[in-house]
Amino acid sequence: MPWGDGTGPPGPRGRGMGRGRMGGRGLGPGGYCICPSCGTRIPHKPGVPCYTLTCPKCGTRMVRE
Repeated sequence: MPWGDGTGPPGPRGRGMGRGRMGGRGLGPGGYCICPSCGTRIPHKPGVPCYTLTCPKCGTRMVRE
C-alpha cells in the first residue's frame, strides 16, 4: 500500500500543525489598506480588517494591499 499518497493512517501530525489563521491566507500584521476608488494608502493596523475602514478622502471602504 502506498502511504505517501495521503490515504495512509493518521500520523503524528494530529494537532498543532495547521496552517494558521484563515487557512494560511493571512497577510500578516504589516502592509497597507488601499482605497480601490482613489488609491489612498494607510498603514494596516493589526486586528483591524481593512474592509471595516473607510477612505479618509472619498469614504469608500478600504481593501488590503
